[in-house]
Amino acid sequence: MQTLLKITRFFSKTFALWVLVFAYLAFQFPDTFKPLKDAIPYLLGLVMFGMGITLTFNDFGEVFRHPKSVIIGVVGQFLIMPSIAFCLAKGFNLPPDLAIGVILVGACPGGTSSNVMTYLAKGNTALSVACTTISTLLAPLLTPIIFYVLASQWLEIDAAAMFVSVLKMVLFPIFLGLIVRALFKKQISQMSQTMPLVSVISIVLILSAVVAVSKDKIVESGLLIFGVVVLHNCLGYLVGFGAAKLLGLNIADSKAVSIEVGMQNSGLGAALAAAHFDPVAAVPSAVFSFWHNVSGPILANIFSNMKNNDGKDDEAK
Repeated sequence: MQTLLKITRFFSKTFALWVLVFAYLAFQFPDTFKPLKDAIPYLLGLVMFGMGITLTFNDFGEVFRHPKSVIIGVVGQFLIMPSIAFCLAKGFNLPPDLAIGVILVGACPGGTSSNVMTYLAKGNTALSVACTTISTLLAPLLTPIIFYVLASQWLEIDAAAMFVSVLKMVLFPIFLGLIVRALFKKQISQMSQTMPLVSVISIVLILSAVVAVSKDKIVESGLLIFGVVVLHNCLGYLVGFGAAKLLGLNIADSKAVSIEVGMQNSGLGAALAAAHFDPVAAVPSAVFSFWHNVSGPILANIFSNMKNNDGKDDEAK
């Protein structure tokens, strides 16, 4: 078991590297990875199931202890990133498939890697976990609605079908994980520690499939979409932190909100794009998944050196 935990920690720490390696392999040998496209919803379901079996009632405690901070984080997640995405799509006059892809990843909930980055940043980790959990549970309702409002001018969107997809790929696996944890608590306690490895493998395979089926479009617009994704992510960090401070949150909470807003569940974005639109729409999610695992550690390092108002380092709560 200890060996498996060491492997899990290694792959979790080197996640961005594996995304890059397998993206390259999928780009060079697309026919090998194209069959994975049909497995994308199930792979995402595995990630969400892993989230479910690691959740405890303590993860919701922050909601009741500091509701203002959680509300700011969750509202920021579903307001700031979609708005930035819409402005970037308009400002760069993106083609319809790429425009809806950028907006879709912006409308997704926060990613679980934000919790790790908040911890490394010496931010309020409990707040980050609460925001990720609440935004993920709200995603079946809010993601389709926000996406429909902002992206329907580019393509016809079936918000009801997307709602059902998010229920199947997100909410159902999470609740299944919660049930399994409740029934097999002792056995799950050790197994849950290895779930990050399953998540890493699943997300890497999802992104490999997206790259394989979208190779030609990536060649055509790779630099443009990379620039848009970098702006989207970095502006999310900046506006998230600024909004949190403006609304009176302390440094530790502001760090958590900044990272929570800027880091998206890009696996969900890729899965929804592949299920409902041209696979090209999944490219922004694929690029986002790689990039935010590069920018996240950089920002965490910057934040970790940031002092509290009393001159002391913020501690992860």
